[in-house]
Amino acid sequence: MKTALVWQVATATAIRPETPRVKTFTFALPEWMPHRAGQHYDLRLTAEDGYQAQRSYSVASPPERRGEVDLTVERVEDGEVSTHLHEVLVAGDRLEMRGPIGGHFVWDAVRSEPLLLVAGGSGIVPLMSMLRHRLAAEANNPACLIYSSRTHADIIYERELEQLRRATAGPRIVHTLTRSQPSGWKGYSRRVDAEMLAEAVRPLGAMVQAYVCGPTLFAESVANALVSLGLSEGQIRTERFGPTGG
Repeated sequence: MKTALVWQVATATAIRPETPRVKTFTFALPEWMPHRAGQHYDLRLTAEDGYQAQRSYSVASPPERRGEVDLTVERVEDGEVSTHLHEVLVAGDRLEMRGPIGGHFVWDAVRSEPLLLVAGGSGIVPLMSMLRHRLAAEANNPACLIYSSRTHADIIYERELEQLRRATAGPRIVHTLTRSQPSGWKGYSRRVDAEMLAEAVRPLGAMVQAYVCGPTLFAESVANALVSLGLSEGQIRTERFGPTGG
């Protein structure tokens, strides 16, 4: 009997561009099993000479999707796996995957506490799985997403996030652009800070559960700011990644 940690051969069934540097890849899995929002999969590439490269990518799709998963991947300069996915992989290609993996950075819609999600760049991916899961499960717990991007062109899932915001009991969506802003921009124009977080936490109340995902320094800064606002460490879960990899 297969388990979550057994490698299986998945087939790429669709590839969708999200931004100039980000694409979503849909993979069909012969031994699919439900994931929890926030989990990830390992991908492994094997060259003809036996050399292998392996990376982990968060699942973007909700647990309610069956038989397949979406992995949204940013192309990293000199990244072995992300470069292959972006420049070589086409629908119908096969590669090895292992998962779902992870038990700490997960959220299940049965939880009723207010939800604060804070994303930096491609850190939005596991949080998007949570938001999609929340919608599919028709959860109505108060929720807010703060999403920090460098520029407007770097916002991943922008159109769908707006659709989620407009849905019944949809989350509050807060954008901030740290490097440049288009004319007429109405969101924030600075890095996520304690003041920004306080404005989000206040209406959510003392029982809020926070999930923070992004580069290491971003995640640490946000987590420290949330503690300074009175959240306990048990209310904060972080998922972080370094500047290299892919």
